[in-house]
Amino acid sequence: MMGLVLLEKMVLYLGILIPSKKKAYFSSKALAASEHKTASRILTQQSNATMTHKNLNIGNLQDAQGDMRNGYGSIGVFISGIVWVFSSLLVNYHSSQKGIWTLIIGGMFIFPIATLFGKLMGIKGGHQKNNPFSKLAMEGTLWMIMCISLAYGLSLIKVEWFFQGMMMIIAGRHLTFASIYGIRLYWVLGIILGLAAYALFRMEAGGFPSASTGGLIEIIFGVVIYGFYRYDKQKYRQSMCTLCYINRMRLKCLQVIAIVVGCAA
Repeated sequence: MMGLVLLEKMVLYLGILIPSKKKAYFSSKALAASEHKTASRILTQQSNATMTHKNLNIGNLQDAQGDMRNGYGSIGVFISGIVWVFSSLLVNYHSSQKGIWTLIIGGMFIFPIATLFGKLMGIKGGHQKNNPFSKLAMEGTLWMIMCISLAYGLSLIKVEWFFQGMMMIIAGRHLTFASIYGIRLYWVLGIILGLAAYALFRMEAGGFPSASTGGLIEIIFGVVIYGFYRYDKQKYRQSMCTLCYINRMRLKCLQVIAIVVGCAA
């Protein structure tokens, strides 16, 4: 008798059993509602990509970084590298001025192109409005645009200095991405770009090797960063599937317990 009482209390605590004065019976409706709530809770916990304006904790650094990371997928670095390589080809086969303007104008379309390709690959391409890192991203973009005029001024002295100067500017931009996206690999990318720009300057390299070097570095890091992004997403999905399975087994066990208690009562 004591065992039945303990079972009944345990089921009542979990919210599955609906008691009455003489007997306890299992409510399939309550179980379905409980299962639905459990599944909904798991889905709403899915990374920071499915967070809403209300549950995004702007005071939590990792939540804000995850929202930015899952919103864009870090594909922009790869697109930027493609623009750099295309600019270097124009420098080599046409003229340095065409290469310079290709990099400037093409750079304006890096974000929309990356967003478009990201959406085709399943990335939502946006962030929550109350994410504090969105302002930092915009401020970094404005800072970079203002610095482009300095790089263009360098090109009036030596054409190759434009590409080396742009590598320095973009290197600083990538350093801020480490804080915006929470990916430390951006620090490595920024440092390597900066060192490469300095080395090219010391070697008095021309426009073509300077632009192609910047492009190849960004393409390589873009592939690596996106690979880490896909790995994290896959790992998270697997953990969610495991959690769903555990919760379903838990509910089935509660069904059995509720039926046993109901029959015994």
